Amino acid sequence: MVEAVLIDLFSLPANLQNNIQGLLCNTLETIEKCSSIPAPFVYVMCCQRQGSERNGEQESSLPALRDFQSLKKRLEVVHALTIAAALYTIKQRLDEKDLSIIKVILPTIRKDLMKVYIDHLFTAVYQFEFEDLQVASDCENLQIAEPRSEEQTLPTQDVALVRSEIQTYLESLPSLKGELTILRSSLIPDDIFLHGFTTRTGGISYIPTLSSCNLFSSSKRRDPQVVVKENLRRLANAAGFNPETFHRVKIDHANAVCIMGKTEPDSYDGIVTNQKGVTIAAPGADCIPVLFADPVRKACGAAHSGWKGTLLGVSMATVNAMVSEYGCNVKDILVVLGPSVGPCCYKLPHESAKEFHRIDPKCVRLFDSANPYIDIRRATRILLESGGILPENIQDDSVTDQNQNITFCTACHPDKFYSHFRDGTNFGTQIGFISIKD
Repeated sequence: MVEAVLIDLFSLPANLQNNIQGLLCNTLETIEKCSSIPAPFVYVMCCQRQGSERNGEQESSLPALRDFQSLKKRLEVVHALTIAAALYTIKQRLDEKDLSIIKVILPTIRKDLMKVYIDHLFTAVYQFEFEDLQVASDCENLQIAEPRSEEQTLPTQDVALVRSEIQTYLESLPSLKGELTILRSSLIPDDIFLHGFTTRTGGISYIPTLSSCNLFSSSKRRDPQVVVKENLRRLANAAGFNPETFHRVKIDHANAVCIMGKTEPDSYDGIVTNQKGVTIAAPGADCIPVLFADPVRKACGAAHSGWKGTLLGVSMATVNAMVSEYGCNVKDILVVLGPSVGPCCYKLPHESAKEFHRIDPKCVRLFDSANPYIDIRRATRILLESGGILPENIQDDSVTDQNQNITFCTACHPDKFYSHFRDGTNFGTQIGFISIKD
């Protein structure tokens, strides 16, 4: 059943402008008549002309809302200067109410254009159905139709204009939850490498569990790629790297490693490079973002190490790639473990805990319970040291001076970090990033 209806009156053809009230009246009558209880939320999207008074424009373009008693409290008019601004505002309203099944009623000639905006501003979490703006003859138009996979027919230059409009609008939005903050390790020499671990502040993501500097988009979450791209742009400006030469691992929770400059695997949890000016990164939202730096051979790496990747040895696989590809000496490689879920919070089923117990009994607390507490950081350190990394070249939460600690527990610090363990499926993501300075 339709949860929300979007009526697009943003730029009706000139011959329909005089009939706008009649069109809207007929459309609202049909929605009211055909709706189940409760009625869907209705959003009317209108163009706000430069210098116009919002209230005055609302009054002139809309019928009296008292005629639609069941919709009165569920109808909102959204005026904006651009389609991107109007649609993004409506997306915020939908997300506030956790709505995802939307009917779009609009002029036929705008359908292809609207689909481009929707493709950029929404994810697969949402379902859209389109209907022509006209007097409906029956109630079937409030049922969800089978999704249609029509080919995009909008000219390439028009798609580019849409992208530009969206980007310009997102760039204009204020940062949320404070300033963008980057954590840095004193172990990695900053005269050779640019690096850091992000926190959740300073971006534009507004959904509570994604707010505000979410750096990962997926079909299962409500943050679209364009929002993540804008968050990344702001991070790049603050950190001093080029977002156009940014490469993030393609997570598989395994131990494959990508060598920058060679054929890219379909998925990989480690990445290494010796190219200057190329920023590589690993995400984490409980899993460990691990950074590697060799100041002698001037090479670096990043790895995403969850419990599966830890057991499969993704960190040493990344080290080995640096050794084999760039001639690094394992004793020169510096390793920093970023914010991740700590042994204070992280539990696994007993069968999985056994694997960590084999690495070292100290990696497991309450081993005999059904869901013991696991220390994936300690396991990572032990595996790295076993592979030849010097103990003093590893920074984690065991640092003597806790003022130098950047390996915070993500689950324990909701104000600073995202956590899948804490926040559920619509969780945000922070990253660890590193590059070799020019």
